[in-house]
Amino acid sequence: MQTALRETEEESGLKESSLNIVKHVQKTLNYNVKGKPKTVIYWLAELKDYDTPIQLSSEHQDFKWLTIEDACRLLHGTTGQALREVDEEIRNTAKFYVDTY
Repeated sequence: MQTALRETEEESGLKESSLNIVKHVQKTLNYNVKGKPKTVIYWLAELKDYDTPIQLSSEHQDFKWLTIEDACRLLHGTTGQALREVDEEIRNTAKFYVDTY
């Protein structure tokens, strides 16, 4: 988790204090980079204040707030699939609470 938080701050300027992190919702992706195995773990997080300025690192050119489907069109296959799965999990949880309470 600390690596993800450090990377998030380095790449976007967003600090942990500006995020609501849902630690029990995570996706692990395994793939090869230049012939070497790599494991990446993504956690669900929500920006507490949508007016928080984003400060991109030199690694990035732009950012956008997108719908799930628009974001998935820009992502590689496994990352897009992971995003869809998390979205479905959120929708099912929300539906459960609406239907139950």
